[in-house]
Amino acid sequence: MAFVMDHLLSWILFTPALAAVVMLFFPKDKVKFHRWFAFAASLIPLALSIVLWVKFDPSQTGFQFQEQAAWFTAVHSAYHLGVDGISLTMVLLTTLLTSAALLASFSITERVQTYMVLFLLMETGMLGVFMALDMVFFYVFWEVSLIPMFFLILQWGSEKGVRYWRLGKRGEAKERTYAAFKFLLYTMVGSFGLLIAIFLIGSKVGSYDIVTMFHKWPTLSGSIFGLPISTIKALAFWGFVIAFAVKVPVWPFHTWLPDAHTAAPTPGSMILAGVMLKLGAYGFLRFVLPLYPVQAKYYAGALAFLAMMSIVMGAFASYGQTDFKRLVAYSSVNHMGFVILGIAAAAFLAGSDPTSAAAALNGAVLQMFNHGLSAAGMFFLVGVLYERAHTRDLNAFGGLWPLLPIYGGILVFTSMASLGLPGLNGFVSEFLVVRGAFPAFMFLTTLSMLGLLFTGAYILKGLKHVLQGPLNTKWVGHLTDMSVREIVVIAPLMVLMLWIGVWPMWILGVINKAAMHLLALL
Repeated sequence: MAFVMDHLLSWILFTPALAAVVMLFFPKDKVKFHRWFAFAASLIPLALSIVLWVKFDPSQTGFQFQEQAAWFTAVHSAYHLGVDGISLTMVLLTTLLTSAALLASFSITERVQTYMVLFLLMETGMLGVFMALDMVFFYVFWEVSLIPMFFLILQWGSEKGVRYWRLGKRGEAKERTYAAFKFLLYTMVGSFGLLIAIFLIGSKVGSYDIVTMFHKWPTLSGSIFGLPISTIKALAFWGFVIAFAVKVPVWPFHTWLPDAHTAAPTPGSMILAGVMLKLGAYGFLRFVLPLYPVQAKYYAGALAFLAMMSIVMGAFASYGQTDFKRLVAYSSVNHMGFVILGIAAAAFLAGSDPTSAAAALNGAVLQMFNHGLSAAGMFFLVGVLYERAHTRDLNAFGGLWPLLPIYGGILVFTSMASLGLPGLNGFVSEFLVVRGAFPAFMFLTTLSMLGLLFTGAYILKGLKHVLQGPLNTKWVGHLTDMSVREIVVIAPLMVLMLWIGVWPMWILGVINKAAMHLLALL
């Protein structure tokens, strides 16, 4: 037990990958075994992350449970793991949603072994991003998390035809092929600039250790490759910003997201919205703010403008959809806009209004966690309906609540959490972001409220078309309510939505110390 506790982060990080390797030695035709083995294996890092949460001391400043060993000594890169209050919440979210998504994956019937192996490898990639305290190590896991999602969309996604436009020519492709390659290309193009920026920083500092960089990089002077350090910092800053903006995604870099969500299998959409979008927001928090405090403050207004556009345009686009899944997909652009608005406000106010900056930063991190719960829940519920009706067209439903009373109640509850109803989790984080951002960007924050108005509109539109109105009689006798397995998938998410809404300090107490330390670096 002592050995596990001494290397707790490594156990959480590599248990899914180890389970994936073990699965390769079992026969492919053991479908039921692969499903349960992968789900049981995902419960181990979930249980260990709960232990990590209990053992974590929120009163301490800096990273805890650090592990360090020689790794890539030729370039001064080391195996270095650690968590603070920000990364700890993301680790808990990742392990929870991976277990939920794997349980939701029991409906997958083709190439189950390969599917489960890819899912577990993706979990290790995502966890590595949140735990890494070395930039090279961070980048490795950033890329590792990308490849499995590409194959999940490509192999198990929707086969519906989709029209595309390229180089003046129109054509048609399978939805999953188009979406998978669009997802890959957008992310890889952004990641290329990130890799160059990491190389530039590490070559000057002489180390890729994140903690070392926090103290050395912002105050460095001189030149690199004959260029002034100010020019290099500006280039590296934009390398980081573009990579993370694409991943969030921030408007106008968001166009890959609705296609990826629409084509992805339901569990893939749960993880894509619940965790993978948070990788970009986490990058802003972990790297952009502490490494580039001057540039972050200077461009905070521009970032806030893009956040406002994400909130408003995401809500408008969501309201205009007739595909239930695309409606939820565009809502992610809307909700993640609040995360970026909070980050921009914190960067702008850190030295002048620390109270508002702290509120904005706490709200941004909590919004990341809250959106992970509600978005994963909403995509799962869309998938539950699609598996029964084989359509996502909102106009094809109507009045289904009497046929699906359990599903209807859960859909209303989850939708209200996504809406930001007081008493549920979404309200707390959005209120904190707006409270913190208003002193910094009064006009932009006020415009963002238009997005909140249409958030209510598109949520109510979805509920109206699915549950309310005259009963569409063609579904009578053809739709069944949620199974016990499906209820088990979403029940923990619902408990957390309510728990955070009623008593948010159990998680804000962990986030706040790390947020205050980050503001001190600014």
